[in-house]
Amino acid sequence: MQSGKNSYTTLKAEVVHTAEYVEKRSRFIAALTQVTTPEQAQAFIDSVRVQHYDARHHVYAYRLSDGFCKASDDGEPQRTAGFPTLDVLKGQDLQDVCCVVTRYFGGTLLGPGGLVRAYTTATQRACEAARTAGDLQIMGLCVYVRCQVSYALYERVARMATDAGASQVDAQFAADVEVTFLFEAGTQAAFLQTLEDLFAGEKPYEVSDPVFVARSV
Repeated sequence: MQSGKNSYTTLKAEVVHTAEYVEKRSRFIAALTQVTTPEQAQAFIDSVRVQHYDARHHVYAYRLSDGFCKASDDGEPQRTAGFPTLDVLKGQDLQDVCCVVTRYFGGTLLGPGGLVRAYTTATQRACEAARTAGDLQIMGLCVYVRCQVSYALYERVARMATDAGASQVDAQFAADVEVTFLFEAGTQAAFLQTLEDLFAGEKPYEVSDPVFVARSV
């Protein structure tokens, strides 16, 4: 779990966005996707290498929501490729993402400044493509509150939760109603207190550990 922030922006799962930048006949093709572990990142990097097997360089950077990040210049001059790619991910405040920028050499050396510009631009274009397509999502730190209530109190409790800013995500109807609400972490206290007052001090609920949940974009 990420520490220190209650939300972060990432790409929707199983989506890949690509973008291209051309500089003096060198082609820079950026591919951006969601990853949540170093193993997933490596698998994506390997898949791009296979797809573009005849390219000279496969520069990459990834940034995870637990704070871990990694970048590789893949044979380009030091800090002209992987770090600029990572800097874009940081500047866009994207986490749990991996970007691989494949370069097809065009025959002309670009120099350090040209390389930084090319890898930066290609990565920026892939990020913008994801944003334009509506494939970025905000992951918010949330808790699930599961309540056991009678049929007579179900609608009242549901209104209380809604008024407190929660969304109802599940309801099971048996002898009683077991209903689950989703709260942004830290916003559930007033609802829980009202619920305890309604039940004369009893606690007819369970609160989950905080988890990151896709909320909005």
